Order: sequence, then C-alpha cells, then structure tokens
Amino acid sequence: MLRLTDLELRYGPIRALKGVTLDVAAGEIVTLIGANGAGKSSTLKAISGIHGTSGGSIVFAGRRIDNLPPHEIVALGISHCPEGRRIFGDLSVRENLLMGGYLLAKHEMAGRLDEVLGLFPRLGERIHQAGGTLSGGEQQMLAIARALMCKPGLLMLDEPSLGLAPIMVEKIFETIVALKQTGLTVLLVEQNAGAALEISDRGYVLEIGQVTLSGTSAALRDDQRVAQAYLGG
Repeated sequence: MLRLTDLELRYGPIRALKGVTLDVAAGEIVTLIGANGAGKSSTLKAISGIHGTSGGSIVFAGRRIDNLPPHEIVALGISHCPEGRRIFGDLSVRENLLMGGYLLAKHEMAGRLDEVLGLFPRLGERIHQAGGTLSGGEQQMLAIARALMCKPGLLMLDEPSLGLAPIMVEKIFETIVALKQTGLTVLLVEQNAGAALEISDRGYVLEIGQVTLSGTSAALRDDQRVAQAYLGG
C-alpha cells in the first residue's frame, strides 16, 4: 500500500531523514520506534505532505505522492493523527468530527458520523461537550475518531499513548487493534515500544534519520539491541 524509497527531509541545513526506505502492506500495523529526534514524526509529516521532502519517493496505492499538498493526500486515503492530539478545544465533539469529514459529500456525513461514534461510544455520550473539557484519553479518542471521518485506507498515529494513564493507554491500543480488524492499515509511531511491538505486525527502528533495523515485531522484541535500547532490558 505504501512505499518510501531513499526518503530525504531537511529542516534548513539539518538532515532529519537520511535515505529512509520502508513499506507498509494493506491490512498491517507497522510501527516506527526510536529515540526522540530519530525522525519518526518527520517520516509521518513527509507522508502526509505537512513537510516537503528533498529526495527519494513516496508511493501510495501505486501513485507517487511526495510533495503533493496535504488535502490531496487526505483525499487519496491517508489520515494523520498528530502528536499532541491537536483537537479544536473550543469546538464540540460533534464539530471536531465534522471537521475531520470535510471531504465527504453532505449526504455521507451523518452516516459516517454514526459509524465513527459506534467505534467510540464514549464520544457519543459527550457529543455536545467542548473538546477542551474532555480528559486526555477522551481527547485522544476524539483525535483518532476525527482522523477516521474521511474514510482513510491508511491511518498514521503519532504517539497516541503520550501522557495518558496506564488504563487509558491499554484502551487506546485495544482500539488500534480493533481498527485493524475492520481492514484499516495503520502506521504507528510510539515511544512505548513494548506495547507497539505487541500489537504490530512489523516494525522499523529509526536512529538519527536512518532505518537501522527492521523485521517482524516478534523478531524485534527478541533482538537484544532493541531490548536494551527500547524495552528496558
């Protein structure tokens, strides 16, 4: 479904991505793990068009998309749920979700809203509540639900467990697994490497803008380099 080849990305003189090559097959959960500054979020920003690339290519569903504007990339079927949730705090839950579905035809909106709320019943209970008054976990649910409104084929999640209580972290990861079971493809960036490798099919380890290891999630969990650097033992 998605293939990055020798991807380069710069912030001024700084090379944030240095020839990143990876692929994601339809129906997979693929995780990117690495330390802060490794290039994980930059990879997602390049795919979603938030930041332009300076080399290499990104191909999605057979079409080259590097350096397309973000709204065209969303229309092709890629949704990006950014780090820090970035919901509209002054808007209600319903209004946040409608913003996520801005590409839908008017007659599709109500049905899609019902589908997404079916995945997140807690949001249905708070449908008229301002997003900024939700708990951190509820805001993360809202951010994911908003990203799902436009019916993506690929959902990219950046640090969905960041700052959440353990019980809510568990709920978020259960939700990601449930989304995969609906046929959705997921590219996951997550500091909680142990949890990410538990639910994903494959993974890539990024270090200072380069892929240094890749393989099945089971193989990465068993790799002593990964265990020592990211799994605490």
